[in-house]
Amino acid sequence: MKQFTLGKKERLKSRKQIEQLFDNGQRFSISTLRIFYSFQNCPATANPQLRAGFVASSRNFKTAVDRNRIKRLIKEAWRLQKNELEKTLHEQSLNLNVFFIYTGRVLPAYDDIYSNMKKIILKLHDISNKVE
Repeated sequence: MKQFTLGKKERLKSRKQIEQLFDNGQRFSISTLRIFYSFQNCPATANPQLRAGFVASSRNFKTAVDRNRIKRLIKEAWRLQKNELEKTLHEQSLNLNVFFIYTGRVLPAYDDIYSNMKKIILKLHDISNKVE
């Protein structure tokens, strides 16, 4: 397994899965990020998957340059910190779909996003330990 990647298979892009996540998943907020997530048990023959989606509102950020920058910052923080959560999911044979929505109204600093992502991953880790 490669370390610190965010490949095509690790992104949540299926419209069906995203709608299911918003309809049936749980959510919480930390600072300016709203997180939707859902855990599923993984079949014994398949590898557990961790998929993530990212979005910044066009209502708050009119230019695509700003929205893309925000998404890039969130993706980078996620990419660098998700490994511990991934190990836990492999041990427990769980799939996790997670979706990040940036709800702030100003462009964030990378340090803020990084520290918030650390809190998010710890919370998801705690929640995954309670899922069975």
